[in-house]
Amino acid sequence: MLKITDLRAEIDGKEILKGLSLEVNAGEIHAIMGPNGAGKSTLGYTLGGRPNYEPTGGSVTFDGQDLLELAPHERAAAGLFLGFQYPVEIPGISNLHFLREALNSQRRARDEAPLSGGEFLKLARAQADALGMDVEMLKRPVNVGFSGGEKKRNEMVQMGIIGPKLAILDETDSGLDIDALKAVGEGINRIMRAPDKAVLLITHYQRLLDYVQPDFVHVLADGRIVRSGGPELAHELEREGYGILAA
Repeated sequence: MLKITDLRAEIDGKEILKGLSLEVNAGEIHAIMGPNGAGKSTLGYTLGGRPNYEPTGGSVTFDGQDLLELAPHERAAAGLFLGFQYPVEIPGISNLHFLREALNSQRRARDEAPLSGGEFLKLARAQADALGMDVEMLKRPVNVGFSGGEKKRNEMVQMGIIGPKLAILDETDSGLDIDALKAVGEGINRIMRAPDKAVLLITHYQRLLDYVQPDFVHVLADGRIVRSGGPELAHELEREGYGILAA
């Protein structure tokens, strides 16, 4: 599904990714861990097409397409979803309007019929209920006045409505209490654990991986993946810290 080969990327002229290679197949969940400044968020933003995150070498294919040649909205329409560590607020635009427009724009790009208002509302209510989110919150401006946990739940509702092939989730566990962490973890499993979907889960800590068990764990340091393993690698890092990378 996703094949990254020797990817290099820079921000404002500073190289952050320094030859990163990774392959993610359909049906797999991969966790990316590593110390601060290693390039984890840069990887997510570069794949998502965020401005100022400039690929300078290597290649990325997604479902057989050259991902780096696609505009951000084209990447989304192709099935890529990027979840942010700090979801943005959009004053003046309701969740319902934002999500319906996002979903139907993608459906039109794939030559699919847009959902009617009733069809969309039924889908939105089902996703909100599954995340334990009051459907009335979907009528509020996007993330405005939401707590950290509410923003992350809202992002999971967005992901459930959009239904991506590949979710890149950047520190989704950041700022979550125990109940919100469990709800978000269960949401990821419900929406994305399927034979035709995949997840790239960027995190600092083991705790989210207790709910979303990865098939593979990779350690990113100084812009490269320096170690890979199974779920046990995350437990080793939690126990020993990133100092083991220098051993």
